[in-house]
Amino acid sequence: MSFINNHIYYFIINIYSDLSHSALKYLKDTEINIDNIFVMTEDFNIRDSLWDTSFLHHSSISDDLLIIADSFNLALSSSTNPCSTRYSDTIGELNSTIDLMFL
Repeated sequence: MSFINNHIYYFIINIYSDLSHSALKYLKDTEINIDNIFVMTEDFNIRDSLWDTSFLHHSSISDDLLIIADSFNLALSSSTNPCSTRYSDTIGELNSTIDLMFL
């Protein structure tokens, strides 16, 4: 999705990365030259203690995501009211935060 402001195109990227992290692998392995990305958001399917206080581990996949975001000059947006973004329907499985926004 894109919009124009003062004759400049800006892009909003909505990403769904499956449990195999296919979208992130694609972005990492493909040199993407998109200028003026305003927002990159959605379901990255990555649990990490960096953005989910109920999860105690760090993942190298998270590092890849942050490197990709940085290559677009984006930074992880932190919530003013942190909460889970995925609610499990399996008894005993914890809710998690896997939907993120980079600005």
